Amino acid sequence: MSYDDHNHSFLFVPPSTQDRIQGVLSAAVMLVMYGDYQCSESAKVYRLIKAIGRELNSSLEENNLCFVFRHFPQVQIHPHAQHAAQAVEAAAAQGQFWQMHDILFAHQQELGNGYLVEYANYLGLDISHFLQDMSKKAHVARINEDIQSGLHSGVTATPALFINGIRYAGRWNNTQLTAAIVTASH
Repeated sequence: MSYDDHNHSFLFVPPSTQDRIQGVLSAAVMLVMYGDYQCSESAKVYRLIKAIGRELNSSLEENNLCFVFRHFPQVQIHPHAQHAAQAVEAAAAQGQFWQMHDILFAHQQELGNGYLVEYANYLGLDISHFLQDMSKKAHVARINEDIQSGLHSGVTATPALFINGIRYAGRWNNTQLTAAIVTASH
């Protein structure tokens, strides 16, 4: 295996407390997804993972599955993706990452700045702080770190999923993804 092959099938930066996490880092199965809020396939895969997670949490032991989301806005094809990522991080600064994350995936056609402020308002965020973060581009460095870690792992498009550090290459359907996750848990 050449370095290049290794580069494209393994997660370069392991999950850490710096990541946006649902679950615990000591989980048996670690899912790391690189996604773009304007990418319909990213939204579909995120919904699939949430459904599988709910399914498996009842059959597997608690804390068996950890989900990590990393930003990979594809600005060349999705003009609102970068701003959306910044909005999620501005919400995260106020403790509302996953709430904003879910709203943006649910409203992918409405990611203009006015909508982002509406969502922040809906979540009860401090709007002046949110707007300040947005205008100062306060969280761009964090987003760029996610992008760089994705590039180092061979990510070129979204969604990209790694299960226990290995790139998932199967189909994006419930059956195959569930099978891959269950296999990884053993």
